[in-house]
Amino acid sequence: MNLQHLGVIGYGEVGKIFATGLKNKVQSVGIWDLKLDDPQQAPALQAHAQSAGVQAATGVAALCQGRGLLISAVTASSTLAVAQAVALQIEPGSVFLDLNSASPGTKQQAAQLIEAAGGHYVEAGVMTSAPPYGVAVPMLLGGPQAAALSVQLQAWGMDARAVSEQLGVASAIKMCRSVMIKGLEALVIESYATARAYGVEEHVLPTLAETFPSIDWQQQGAYFFSRVVQHGQRRAEEMREAARTVEEAGFEPFMTRAIANKQQWVADQAREGLFKDLPKGAPWQDYADRLIDKFPRT
Repeated sequence: MNLQHLGVIGYGEVGKIFATGLKNKVQSVGIWDLKLDDPQQAPALQAHAQSAGVQAATGVAALCQGRGLLISAVTASSTLAVAQAVALQIEPGSVFLDLNSASPGTKQQAAQLIEAAGGHYVEAGVMTSAPPYGVAVPMLLGGPQAAALSVQLQAWGMDARAVSEQLGVASAIKMCRSVMIKGLEALVIESYATARAYGVEEHVLPTLAETFPSIDWQQQGAYFFSRVVQHGQRRAEEMREAARTVEEAGFEPFMTRAIANKQQWVADQAREGLFKDLPKGAPWQDYADRLIDKFPRT
């Protein structure tokens, strides 16, 4: 595998981490993001790319030229669209590493597109938030080329482990975990905000600590609120893919759909500016108070 020229599609939080974290491991790094087509958002992204020492491409076609490794790091809902766009431009023999939180079925569809174009598709299940791990965030890889790719990624300091030659296994692991983690986020936000609205949080949280003493429920609550406020839209899209995963297994995704709806609801409040001036590290009570003020008890 000649992976010395890297292309990253999606220059959000994860894309920036991988582009900047790997730039000293390869000969060149190029990036592309749909926001580069937006006159309002492009200047900031271009400035970030320039300061980071990576090249902002003029489009997917330009990004794919001469790139032996392409990393897709977009929102879950864009997983298939990116594969479709890249399949039209990918050079034969290039590797397409799909980091996106999508269902096994979605990833299998993406793989068919890339493989039909002569590329090699490898799925990745990113098993936790990239910060603070950076490029060393734990990842599970799947697909016929997963084992070979993992060797190179590990040489770059990445925690990438091949779990199966069968596509869909890595994403199934990721999605099943996400139902629990994103579900816990949604439950904490709903429980804590409701408890504070009734003025009973000082009674509720100690009972949680008694049942699960290894968790700092105050600190965990603040972390969950902040992450969902910041990334709720991405989480909601991921949970819709998780619901698709449950359906693909033959089950009705009652809980997973509810999690997606709660994540989306928080994302909508954040988009409207409800939490805009809360400082980094704010306690969960500050987030809950904003919700309580907007949605008073009846």
